[in-house]
Amino acid sequence: MAMDAKEIETLIREGIADAEVRIEDLAGDGDHYAAYVTSPIFKGKSRVAQHQLVYKALKGKMGGDLHALALHTSAPKD
Repeated sequence: MAMDAKEIETLIREGIADAEVRIEDLAGDGDHYAAYVTSPIFKGKSRVAQHQLVYKALKGKMGGDLHALALHTSAPKD
């Protein structure tokens, strides 16, 4: 069962409370998304660590309900 963009956004916002989140449906099929996530919690963390925080917020749905997600993470610019 595929996830919709709003559900992905909600899970990320719940898991990373101060995050700015934008979800884009890449193929128009409701199955391939890009997530743009900006949060102060990412400051000083490697890209891998940032992505791990997002995957944790998705509560194990990546690779199951959520087939493909291109992640773009960053800390806010000072």
